[in-house]
Parts: sequence; C-alpha cells; structure tokens
Amino acid sequence: MLQIDALSDIISRHVPAEGMHASALPRLSLVRSCRSTEAVPTVYKPSLCIITQGRKQVEIGGYSYFYDPATYLAVSVDLPLVGSILEASPQRPYLCLVLDIDLAVLADLILQHPEELGPAPKGPALGVSEVEPGLLDATLRLARLLDTPRDAAALAPLAEREILYRLLSGAQAPMIRRIASAESRLMQVSRAIAWLRANYAKPVSVGRLAAEVGMSPSSFHSHFKAATSMSPLQYRTRVRLQEARRMMVVEAMDAASAGFAVGYESPSQFSRDYSRLYGAPPLKDALRLRGSPEYALVA
Repeated sequence: MLQIDALSDIISRHVPAEGMHASALPRLSLVRSCRSTEAVPTVYKPSLCIITQGRKQVEIGGYSYFYDPATYLAVSVDLPLVGSILEASPQRPYLCLVLDIDLAVLADLILQHPEELGPAPKGPALGVSEVEPGLLDATLRLARLLDTPRDAAALAPLAEREILYRLLSGAQAPMIRRIASAESRLMQVSRAIAWLRANYAKPVSVGRLAAEVGMSPSSFHSHFKAATSMSPLQYRTRVRLQEARRMMVVEAMDAASAGFAVGYESPSQFSRDYSRLYGAPPLKDALRLRGSPEYALVA
C-alpha cells in the first residue's frame, strides 16, 4: 500500500532512535524498534495503533491479538496488556503510529452521528481489524502535518476528527461507541479504572468501587472482568506492579521502597506478586531493564 509506505517514511524521518516518542502533534506518538522484543507489560490508553512495518502481539487474560501493516489495534479503556514485537530488524525496523483517543471529540461525533448500540462486544475492550482505506488516508494526512508544522494547528484537529469518524464507521464501531456513552457499562467501568489508576496505593473494596460508579457489586465485577479480563483487585495489583517497576527502573528506587510506595505492606508479598508477573525478583528484573531501550517500547 502506498499510504503505508508513506507513513513508514514519515515515522523513519521523525523517529531515528529506538523507543516510543511523543510527536509535535497532541496525542500522536511514534514508535521504532530495530529488533524483536520479549513480552513487556504496560498499560495502553484508549487509542488507535497502526503498524507500518513489522508485526506485534499483545495479550490480556489469555486472549492474544496480532497486528501488522494490514490491520489496526483499537483500545477503548486503560488496559494492562503484555506486548511483544515479533518482526523487526535494522534493515526493516518495526514502525508504529499511536493516536490517543480524544474522548470529547469522540462524544461530539457520536451525538452528531447517533446509531443504535447493538449487543455488547464479547471479550476485552480492544480489537484488531483490517485497516480501511478511509482510515488510512486520514491517518496519513495527520502524519504529514509533522512535515508542515505551520499547518498543524489548523488542520490536525480536522484530520484527527476524521480518524475518529472512520473508527465509528468501521469494524470496531460497536466497541468504540461505548467509550463515550455515559450510560454504557463500559463507561462505568472506565470511570472505575480511572479511579484505580489514580488511587492504586490506597486500600479499596469492590463494593466501594461499585458504589462510586453506580452499579451493584456483582454487576460491576462481571462487567469489569468482561472489559479487562481480570477482577478489579487483580487490575489494581497489575497497576501497582507496573508502577513499582517504573520506579525501580527509571528512578533507581530499591525494591522495598517501591513496594511500600505503591501500597504493599508486606515486602515478601510484593516480591511474590512481582515475580509471578515478571518472571524474576524485583531487584534482578530492574537491574536487567535499566538502560534497556526495550522498556520504552510499549505500542
């Protein structure tokens, strides 16, 4: 596809170094890797991910999703995924464009273009679909504004709005529409996720979380697990461990301090949970990752 080649050229020119980098355009990030990677846990925001070279796998709760230049990944709530780049080399690096979804613009589009919400999609709140030509064209127009920054303020919002419109018209529309529907169970779960991410170090019960979003505990637990493939408390544990990992790798914090900082009262429990998720004790894992560009490759 000519559009994919053009996107690859733009990403290559604007991201010569390894890793994930914010661009000059709001909400748009670019990713480059010259090698395949091991599985790296991270939290994906509601976003659109389009690969232009290479191939990637993300996994959550036993579900695996593969995407490449023929497909796109859409995520509709903050999800703790485990991702690994499967195809990349110095000659043909993995290249990816990530656009965080502007929920205000999405809600406005849904009001202007209402549709009946069908049955709730099954499985976690993400999906992989074939890239439609209209979506690819709009994405390319947005990316080209990196080469003409004087035009970006006027034209980037228009291109971004069209991208969201194309998502609302595409295969992932049922899931995407639920992001901005205030009455939807997905939006209620999304509010609980936002609370957990902001307050992960605090003690909390499922009953309190359910009350915060106006649901019964049983209904809340069921819909939360349907969207994220884990229980609310399992989700909080995943967020705690990912933040502790960041503290140890980026801030060089010791394991005990990182565990206490994210809400653990028992260092031994922190070490057990950490080893179960990452396959190594906290300090050993952090020392391995410090200085590694792989830690920054999240999309």
